[in-house]
Amino acid sequence: MSAPTAPSLSADLFDCIQVNLAALAGRRDPHAHLAPGARLGFSPRPGRAGLPTVEPRLDDHLAAAETLLGLRVAARWTTSGRPSAADLLGEHDVVYAVADAFHLPWVPYRGRRHMEHSFLAEADAGSVTVTDAYHNDTPWGSARPGAWQLSPADLADALPEGATVVAFHHEPPDVRAQIRYDAPAPETIARYVRSYAEHEDRAAALEHLTLETWLLTRARRLHAAARADTRGPDEAVAEHLAGWAKLTEQTYLAHRRVQRGRPEPTGVTDRLARLLAADADVFGAHPSGPAAPATGSDLRTVVIEETAAVLRLPTEAVVGATRLSDLPAFSSFRLVEIVERLEERLELEFDPDDLVPENLHDIESLCRTAERSAKGER
Repeated sequence: MSAPTAPSLSADLFDCIQVNLAALAGRRDPHAHLAPGARLGFSPRPGRAGLPTVEPRLDDHLAAAETLLGLRVAARWTTSGRPSAADLLGEHDVVYAVADAFHLPWVPYRGRRHMEHSFLAEADAGSVTVTDAYHNDTPWGSARPGAWQLSPADLADALPEGATVVAFHHEPPDVRAQIRYDAPAPETIARYVRSYAEHEDRAAALEHLTLETWLLTRARRLHAAARADTRGPDEAVAEHLAGWAKLTEQTYLAHRRVQRGRPEPTGVTDRLARLLAADADVFGAHPSGPAAPATGSDLRTVVIEETAAVLRLPTEAVVGATRLSDLPAFSSFRLVEIVERLEERLELEFDPDDLVPENLHDIESLCRTAERSAKGER
C-alpha cells in the first residue's frame, strides 16, 4: 500500500527527523521541499561521550519548519506506551510523530539501534497508515520512502514507549528564505575537530564521527540543492560535495577497522578540518563569482525568470501580463521576494528611492529600475 509523500521530494537529502516535515509541507506545496536547505551553518553543541554534535534537536527542526516550510505547531503531546490510534491521532487527520526506531517495523534499525525517527500517521478504516519518506542505506539494509498500514496491535507494538506527536497548521511562508551560509569562527571548527582527534576512546570517537560526517554531508547536499534551485548548478560546489562524500566513507571505514581491533587509519580528522574550512569558500561566495552588471535583453531575461519563479508561473504568463498585479499569484509579499531575489542574483542593491509601486509592478519598469541600480544611477 502506498500514500503520497512530496511528488518531487529529494528524500536522500534529509535526515530522518527533517524528511517527514518536508514531506508534509510538500503535500500542500511540492515546490517547498528544498526550503530547509536555504540556510547552512555550523553550530556544534555538547553531545554524548563528551563529544560535540551537529545533530539538531527536535525543537530546532520544528522551529525551522515554521520559518522555512510554514508548518506552525497547532498541538503537541506525548503518548503513553502502546498507544491506540485515537491516542496517536487525537482529532487530527494527519500527525507527525517521533519515536524510537528500535521498535519501528518498517525501518532497518528495528531491533538493532535506538535512535529517534519520524513518520506521518493517518487514520485508515480502523487502522493507521504510516508514511515515512526516509531514504538511506544502512549496515542492516535500505530504508526507502513508502507507506505501511498498521493494525491496532501493530501500532501498539511499534510504539511500546510511546511517541512525541505534533499536529500542524500549514501556512506557506510569505517570502521564500534567502540562500545563506553562516560561517563559523575558525576556533569553533578547531575545537570541534580537536575533540574527535584527541578523544581517548577511539572506537567511540569514530562511531560518533561516522554519524556526524553523515549529517554534515547531507546538510551540505541539501543546501547545495537549494542553491542550485535558485542559482543553477556550480562545479565548485559539486567538487566540494564529492569531498564530503569521501570523508563520510573514510570515517565509516576507519570506524569499522577500529571496531575490529585494527589500527586506526590516519587523515580522517585532517580532512574534516579542511572541508569545514572550505565551506566558507564554496558556500559563502556566489557560485559564478562576481557578476558583471546585466543590461538589455540579459537583464530582462533575469527579471522574467525570477518573477516567474516567485509567482510559480510559466515565463510566458509573466511576459504576457500588462501589470504584475493582474496575475493571481501576485501580492506585496511576492513583490518583496522578487526584489530580494533580483538583488541576490544580480549582486546589486536597489536604490531605496526607487522602491515605489510605480517602478515595480511591470516587467519593463522592473528592468529599468534594476539597470539604474546596476549602473549606480539615481
